[in-house]
Amino acid sequence: MGKLDDSALGKATTYSDRYDPALLLPLPRAGQRAQIGVTAPLPFHGVDIWNAYELSWLDHRGKPRVAVAEFRVPAGSPNIVESKSFKLYLNGFAQERVGDAVALRLVLARDLSAATGGEVEVHLREANAARHELADLPGQSLDDEDVAIDCYGPPRPDYLRAATGAPAVSETLVSDLLRSNCPVTGQPDWGSVQVAYEGPPIDHAGLLRYVISFRNHSEFHEHCVERMFVDILRHCAPRRLSVYGRYTRRGGLDINPFRSTTTDQPANLRTSRQ
Repeated sequence: MGKLDDSALGKATTYSDRYDPALLLPLPRAGQRAQIGVTAPLPFHGVDIWNAYELSWLDHRGKPRVAVAEFRVPAGSPNIVESKSFKLYLNGFAQERVGDAVALRLVLARDLSAATGGEVEVHLREANAARHELADLPGQSLDDEDVAIDCYGPPRPDYLRAATGAPAVSETLVSDLLRSNCPVTGQPDWGSVQVAYEGPPIDHAGLLRYVISFRNHSEFHEHCVERMFVDILRHCAPRRLSVYGRYTRRGGLDINPFRSTTTDQPANLRTSRQ
């Protein structure tokens, strides 16, 4: 099992253009989950959707082909993959003769499933078929709430409140003010978050202040979304809850974690910031 000290993060890197599955660095989820009190059985279902916009390989005649790849990593898998190692792995196909997209998809699915310990779905869209329509996360925006902000980390679950005596509601709330930091490089991770729930009405101003309290917090994308899910579930007691983070890309990759009390799968929409 890999460790962050073994990764290419923060180091001068030689970009290999030949296929090497050993470049993938798995990182266990368990340690970060233990910090928020999450153990088996998991209190959520979900998936991490990765989109790779810089994927190219050679066909059998040596002609380059390009595609956009979508990877769906199940939240129940024991590992995530460190993102720079993922980029280096994908770049390794640049001078590799693979043939057609079907053959490449099988290789990608095999290697990513082995690294994460779960069954990873892979979809490739070539040329014009790779174009994504832009769409905003559906829901009511929280970002116009008239709030004063004085906390930018660590995350403040005490900001979360729900009117437990009020009739239950079903609503979807969205904020584009999500920001956190990479726990290794300190670089900012920018994103949007969607909270869909059914239950006692959640205080909108408190939820927005909670989202903003991640601003100087250092944690991987997947763990930020899981922390949000667990905190909202504990402090607001919804009957149904889904939390969906859509992060802007870095190094040709974007990561979009989804956690839910249901087994629903989210659409892989592409927001205007992505």
